Amino acid sequence: MAKGDKINFSTPSGFPEFLPSEKRLELYLLDIIRRVFESYGFTPIETPAVERLEVLQAKGNQGDNIIYGINPILPPNRQAERDKSGETGSEARALKFDQTVPLAAYIARHLNELTFPFARYQTDVVFRGERAKDGRFRQFRQCDIDVVARRELSLLYDAQMPAIITEIFEAINIGDFLIRINNRKVLTGFFKSLGIAENQIKSCIGIVDTLEKIGESKVKQDLEKEGIAAEQSQKIIEFIKIDGSVDEVLDKLKYLAQNLPETEQLSLGVTELETVIAGVRNLGVAENRFCIDLSIARGLDYYTGTVYETTLLGHEALGSICSGGRYEELVGVFLGEKMPGVGISIGLTRLISRLLKAGILNTLAATPAQVMVVNMQEDLMPTYLKVSQHLRQAGINVITSFDKRPLGKQFQLADKQGIQFCVIIGSEEAAAQKSSLKDLKTGEQVEVLLENLAEEVKRRLK
Repeated sequence: MAKGDKINFSTPSGFPEFLPSEKRLELYLLDIIRRVFESYGFTPIETPAVERLEVLQAKGNQGDNIIYGINPILPPNRQAERDKSGETGSEARALKFDQTVPLAAYIARHLNELTFPFARYQTDVVFRGERAKDGRFRQFRQCDIDVVARRELSLLYDAQMPAIITEIFEAINIGDFLIRINNRKVLTGFFKSLGIAENQIKSCIGIVDTLEKIGESKVKQDLEKEGIAAEQSQKIIEFIKIDGSVDEVLDKLKYLAQNLPETEQLSLGVTELETVIAGVRNLGVAENRFCIDLSIARGLDYYTGTVYETTLLGHEALGSICSGGRYEELVGVFLGEKMPGVGISIGLTRLISRLLKAGILNTLAATPAQVMVVNMQEDLMPTYLKVSQHLRQAGINVITSFDKRPLGKQFQLADKQGIQFCVIIGSEEAAAQKSSLKDLKTGEQVEVLLENLAEEVKRRLK
């Protein structure tokens, strides 16, 4: 760089950077999510940000979403060696685009060290090579849970997922939401009953999954482009638009399974769906929190059974705020044995961005401090330090003002950071073992004995 050239220090496009108030909100939400995950027995793990490319492409390769060419061994100044290595085959690497495929590889690597069913949670950062735009990032934090078993996995694990989603979003208090549940076997079985060829079903599911984005007429057009007859396309649209209460939809599905041809897979899907719904109810999830939505398909190739998407009511344009489903063959790609799993994912960075913009969430105060001990005179600093430590030992977050400034300036500094209380101790107060406690929200100021200060602050913080 030539002398005098300015360094471009702007944030790379699509890579978020948080102010303290935003980061504190993220940590607050992470703590809620972690507590709920752990209440169901999920254990934390972490997988590398970088995986072998062949691992990431093992199932549903994500195409343009993968950020390629990551070589963690050779630095940029050894470009010739990087080029010579070619980054091909088993040496090619990329940044992970989700947590589920890396989880499958993780299980394969640690198979003999884990206990099954293996229930884990992750809150790692993932990377996607997509166009950066409002609410869409190339780097974002994803909060995932999955349960993976060897050979068989109870459908009650599928039923637990809506219960977990409900507890998280009720704790976050973001308003009314709806968990939309479906089963891929129901869709696949229905397509088979219409006589749609096996090799067309995958693309049909992908098209159905875009219904909310592109609308009914465009879905019909796209189905017909795939070689689906107009009559079949109409029946697909009618099928995915079946609505009513959960029990009404189940009854309609059972009727179809009994009266359409070749409905073995459809019947299996309906039975699984019925089992999951019964489990959701037994777990105490309120009826207004979930429904059956036959248009939910989930685009990723590895989903095979139950699928979920969660929508914030009144803010449907935000899209799904939590999604996931069951997969049967993903882990088996690496091990060659049946290892079914089920999981959900919250794209936390995207969610926070959307909810802040919609005014549903607000950032927290820039600092976790609840009290500032102000600096009235330098010779009393030993007293200020002792009082600060006394408050901290009582579980109160404290900032001690080390710089001598006008009292009004110190109040302004505390208020700007969202600190509610200031402790004021001058020479007279110190001699009498007292303090003045000022509430910056109300303007009230009271005299408190130092020995009672922590108790008074706690009382007022409630």
